[in-house]
Amino acid sequence: MNNSFLNMASIGDFDPLNASIPATKVEITVSCRNLLDRDTFSKSDPSKISHLSFGRTEVIDNTLNPDFVRKFILDYFFEERQNLRFDLYDVDSKSANLSKHDFLGQAYCTLGEVVGSLGSRLEKALGGIPGKKCGTIIVKAEELNNCRESVMMQFCGNKLDKKDFFGKSDPFLVFYRSNEDGTFTICHKTEVVKNTLNPVWQAFKIPVRALCNGDYDRTIKVEVYDWDRDGSHDFIGEFSTSYRELSRGQSQFNVYEVVNPKKKGKKKKYLNSGTVRTQINFTVAIDFTASNGNPAQPTSLHYMSPYQLNAYAMALKAVGEIIQDYDSDKMFPALGFGAKLPPDGRVSHEFALNGNPQNPYCAGIDGVMEAYYQSLKSVQLYGPTNFSPVINHVARYAASVKDGSQYFVLLIITDGVISDMAQTKESIVNASCLPMSIIIVGVGPAEFDAMIELDGDEVRISSRGRYAERDIVQFVPFRDYIDRTGNHILSMARLAKDVLAEIPDQFLSYMRTRGIKPSPAPPPYTPPGQPLQTQI
Repeated sequence: MNNSFLNMASIGDFDPLNASIPATKVEITVSCRNLLDRDTFSKSDPSKISHLSFGRTEVIDNTLNPDFVRKFILDYFFEERQNLRFDLYDVDSKSANLSKHDFLGQAYCTLGEVVGSLGSRLEKALGGIPGKKCGTIIVKAEELNNCRESVMMQFCGNKLDKKDFFGKSDPFLVFYRSNEDGTFTICHKTEVVKNTLNPVWQAFKIPVRALCNGDYDRTIKVEVYDWDRDGSHDFIGEFSTSYRELSRGQSQFNVYEVVNPKKKGKKKKYLNSGTVRTQINFTVAIDFTASNGNPAQPTSLHYMSPYQLNAYAMALKAVGEIIQDYDSDKMFPALGFGAKLPPDGRVSHEFALNGNPQNPYCAGIDGVMEAYYQSLKSVQLYGPTNFSPVINHVARYAASVKDGSQYFVLLIITDGVISDMAQTKESIVNASCLPMSIIIVGVGPAEFDAMIELDGDEVRISSRGRYAERDIVQFVPFRDYIDRTGNHILSMARLAKDVLAEIPDQFLSYMRTRGIKPSPAPPPYTPPGQPLQTQI
């Protein structure tokens, strides 16, 4: 019997005339584990087909754990939600009609989820057959790079081991190329960064030949030392990689464990000799001022219709569902401003939607939506429309992590004219030197001239004679994205595409001004717990 897996993957609604320039091309690899066995005398034999942009894989005979050899090349757009669907079949004939084959399960995800997962590897359970465990599918994305004669790299560490008695460490890196006989040849050494456990070494350019002699899979060993004046440098730890792994830095950060083998052998609880984390932090701020109208009335911008999302919910869902693919813990602080709060009716411009000021985090965008709806039932819409408190709220967190390991995105959804324009300008100018971006979505029919001024696309925003270091604000009026045919999904997709389009460049501009060599594509964000980060 000739059985095969069929993997069907479709990418949203693709409009080639209005498509944006892809951030990068990625190669998709698919594997499956513990699939259902639909054959009586042998195991299932898998194959993969795509609905829109893909083709069919080879047939793999008699296995429930296939690793498909054939790859699929996709254009990756950071600011768009690119949906993937995987349908698995056990194919018993050469018929192209899927109804002729046994269905084995299905899974859904987005390309952003895959790229944003640790190692750009996403593992999901297959479903679709009631009462059956269908196994798992593993989807891996890898950026495709052109071969180059030389490469620019930069490394930074975090919480490296302390080696000096009276101070911190003075760390530096040594790179070795592996040889065919198993030995290593030194090929690069960084400068020493004095008295720190969180070094950021200068970017350096090196010929690819020196790193791997053109073999992208050849092992590259990197050793981390604490510099000593007498030359007896203390060994902190090491890790191994390859040029192929390093080159993925064009679309994401590479993160490595720095391990000291002697420590690992002596201490049972030893994990590593340094950690780093790269994470996007997404915060929501929603306008609860009275100008939105009574939420109980259909004319209100906050009206909770049983039939469709209001403008606030659509904007929140559109942007949040894409951003959440790049946040490892999927926990988002959600704030409101311009309302009177129970029980005493005090006015707040920085309150937690979930009612817990000590822990304003909500689980995923669905959790934020639920907290938003609950707030509408408990607070009284009031005013004025002050932006600076929520901007300063996020800026306080961003100010504590300036090394490029974390980046903060604040989404403000509002209906009206800003009441604290001078203070808001001051807050934005102050935040422009922090790892932070602000997205403002204007809902309703109001004039948004002040918002356009904040955007800074035409004229850089200033406050009291001081100009913003960089443009960190993106404003869009929601009404420009309402689809005339009433297709709210299309409206949300268009909105998300435009408001997120500037985030990668804003992120990279922060990295450049800090001397941290950025990737030319937006980095997905890696969960915490690993130590050394490289960017190419």
